[in-house]
Amino acid sequence: MNRILASAAAVALCFGQSAIAAEWQGHAGNPQHTAQAPATSQALSHIHWSTPIDTDAQVFSGDIYAHYGSAIITTKNTVLLPVKTSDTGSESSGNFRIEAHNAKTGALIWEQTTDYIAPPHSWVPMFGPQLTPAGRLFYPGAGGTVFSRNPNVATGTPTRHAFYGLALYEKNEAEANANVFIDTPINSDAAGNVYFGFTVTGAAPAKLASGIARISSTGKGAWIRAAATIGGSGQTKVQTNSAPAVSNDGSTIYITVRDDGNGGAGYLVGLDSTTLQPKYKAALKDPVSGDNSWVDDDSSATPTVGPDGDVYIGVLEAPFLEHNDRGWLLHFDSTLQTQKATGSFGWDDTVSTVPASAVPSYTGTSSYLIISKYNNYADFGLGDGENKLAVLDPNATQPDKYTYQGNPMATVMKEVLTVLGPTSNSAENLPGVREWCISSAAVDPSSNSVLVNSEDGHAYRWNLKTNTLSQALDLNPPRGEAYTQTVVGVDGTVYAVNNAIFYAIGK
Repeated sequence: MNRILASAAAVALCFGQSAIAAEWQGHAGNPQHTAQAPATSQALSHIHWSTPIDTDAQVFSGDIYAHYGSAIITTKNTVLLPVKTSDTGSESSGNFRIEAHNAKTGALIWEQTTDYIAPPHSWVPMFGPQLTPAGRLFYPGAGGTVFSRNPNVATGTPTRHAFYGLALYEKNEAEANANVFIDTPINSDAAGNVYFGFTVTGAAPAKLASGIARISSTGKGAWIRAAATIGGSGQTKVQTNSAPAVSNDGSTIYITVRDDGNGGAGYLVGLDSTTLQPKYKAALKDPVSGDNSWVDDDSSATPTVGPDGDVYIGVLEAPFLEHNDRGWLLHFDSTLQTQKATGSFGWDDTVSTVPASAVPSYTGTSSYLIISKYNNYADFGLGDGENKLAVLDPNATQPDKYTYQGNPMATVMKEVLTVLGPTSNSAENLPGVREWCISSAAVDPSSNSVLVNSEDGHAYRWNLKTNTLSQALDLNPPRGEAYTQTVVGVDGTVYAVNNAIFYAIGK
């Protein structure tokens, strides 16, 4: 959607990364957000079943302005789906539930309504649950609380947890619900501790201020003010939708914060995963102008941790439109002290990783490559609508093809492969092709492919051997929408979202 300003374990081990559970755990698949398929993906031949992910989707001028949370697939092949169920007329408010479906048939196993309240926001933010390695499901509730339950049984009573104390929440429930909001997807480390960002808009229990929370596997809570992570002002907050990422060794939590009291300066911070005390921070600067990059609450960019520990985060350019609303993909070492090659797109994308061996034409020296959305939005800056996907080398560079006229030429990550969207945008009276509507692309190294969906209403397989869109499946008519995720299940079923409908796809 054109941006509106107002508004498998073995593969992972070979890949040099900490082993992931044979499941899809939440946002971008695993705690590092690398979006690796747990099984070889099935052919995109048939729609097995479908169900709404938003039962009251709000359409404005033909577009849907909502970021939908990721589906979760358990080892028992249960699909856990975060569903938006109603809207009161404001794009930022809605009711949510978790649905559990049989992955084979789509049959509903159970559903659980949550009292989660979305934070004040122009686009509906992600309602993002997470599955821990022990198989416990965590999902957001009201007042900064979270619920947990066993996802594989049809009956069960969820347990509410409050990182600042359940008794304090229950004593001040109305105040907490009115002013404390979880504003990121939840993430979990290998020990089952969960992490998330929250924002505070008024008086709250425990003198809470916007920050980052941790709930241990034993239920003990902790939190730190966002301002304390950077030495910032009281107006510092976690970027909405920016899920925490976990380092490969589990010792560090990476998350994006913004200091509104300092001109909106953004930072990527690394926190001790046990104490939440600050370890590292990096100012997020535009690589051309040197100005503070725009850390935007309408983005769904979250940190990705590569197999070597490097950290990637997308930002918007500053001044805005110098890069056609493409933003930048900033790249740091694990300590955030050394900034490395920048990617040429980043504003609303959580990049995925792919082993270099999965791209047979690659002749460079990097052990892994980056999969990034690569849109060049029509009518933004000098954007021509030639919307692409890209495989990038994180350690090799080239001159940027897209630097806005009048600015110095940037040096960016080298393009290894790119593929252009296949469908003309003429129906919307715009040049170029329909956009890739993804916030994270699923990577299947075993079949040398990437699974993506497009605003043209199709799901695609990008074959990295032939650099072609080798499979396509028609899901629904074209629909402009905020970005969604593709997912691969434990049996290879591919899941995609288009027009607020969740599709299970396979052979």
